[in-house]
Amino acid sequence: MNDFGPRDDFESDLHAAFARVPAPPDLQRKVMNQLWEQAWSARRRMVWFERIAASLVVVAVMGGAVVERNAIERRRGEEAKQRVFTALRIVNHALDEMNVQLQERDGR
Repeated sequence: MNDFGPRDDFESDLHAAFARVPAPPDLQRKVMNQLWEQAWSARRRMVWFERIAASLVVVAVMGGAVVERNAIERRRGEEAKQRVFTALRIVNHALDEMNVQLQERDGR
């Protein structure tokens, strides 16, 4: 019997497994397309993150503008209220003087 039979089969299988096989003609194109798709997918994700970040910045700026506008309007309202109160005090003082003058004239 030949003890080397199964071993020869193993060696031939091993040799066949490690034999140099030429790459398919379109392997480079497939690899490059896959790399391009991965890069494009990453770029699309980055663009979405940039859009979201820009939207958050716009919302923050507009929110700040609204808060600032409300503060300005509140300050202007307080100033207008103070002017009205000042005008009312002046009118009240003038009316008091008129009442005093009228009472003096009626009292004579």
